[in-house]
Amino acid sequence: MRNTVFLFLTCLLFASCARQGATFFDGMVNIGTHSLQYRSEGNGTPVVVFDAGLGDPLDKLRPLQARLGRVTRVVTYNRAGYGRSEAGPLPRDCGREAEELKALLARAGLPGPYVLVGHSLGALNVQVFAARHPGDVAGLVLLDPPPNSFLLGQDYRDLMSMAERMTAEWQSIADSAAASADPKEQARSAFFRMLASEHREMFGATARLVEAIPTFGEIPLLVMAAGRPNPAFGPGAGEYQKYWIGKSRALAAKSAKGRFVLAEESSHYLYLDAADLVEKSIVSLVRELRAK
Repeated sequence: MRNTVFLFLTCLLFASCARQGATFFDGMVNIGTHSLQYRSEGNGTPVVVFDAGLGDPLDKLRPLQARLGRVTRVVTYNRAGYGRSEAGPLPRDCGREAEELKALLARAGLPGPYVLVGHSLGALNVQVFAARHPGDVAGLVLLDPPPNSFLLGQDYRDLMSMAERMTAEWQSIADSAAASADPKEQARSAFFRMLASEHREMFGATARLVEAIPTFGEIPLLVMAAGRPNPAFGPGAGEYQKYWIGKSRALAAKSAKGRFVLAEESSHYLYLDAADLVEKSIVSLVRELRAK
């Protein structure tokens, strides 16, 4: 019996050490209200933490995570309802999602301060995280963040109807799938319910929370914008892209250590179209922070 207990405890200790020292881990963390899936790759500090764009699971970031994992520890995660993550409380504004990310990192035992990298909607989430918890943030990288003045309805109001249609379509899919007894349809319903709420709140509470951030102080900040217009925005796509780039450039001024980079040939998906530039920029920031 004593040998059995010893063997059991030894296995637990080995599993714990393997997780802490492993270069790759994919698992779940219960943050209280629901469980979130996260993936950790590599070793070293500062830990780089990614928050993806609307509708994008962590798998989309897999190639860039693998490349950066050769330099430091890199964490990606699925927000509530994405991938294996459970659906979370509503509404899904960036204040709630920033706090859920903080809880995940704490309960997973991942040490800060972090380099937070946010793409699109994720860029809004990490801005609120940094504003609320500046001591936990070593650096910020914002990949093509949406212009907040557009989200607030101050500019390009003619595009608002397109956004409203998208939210309504996703909510409709969620409602239809919820009526099914099929577990796969139930999971689909949960995802689209989360998605619709995130998108709705982008143009409401999320935009207001981001707008209320006066400065990021001395936190190193890199804002990277895409140069290629999105054809979905119609004949005025070129002008709208110039507006988006201008707002990204201005956002970099919110930090005394802010800088702006334009990826001229990239679409909105900078980490796919301009992966080398994104990787180089993040690695450079990590090495700057280590040299302090």
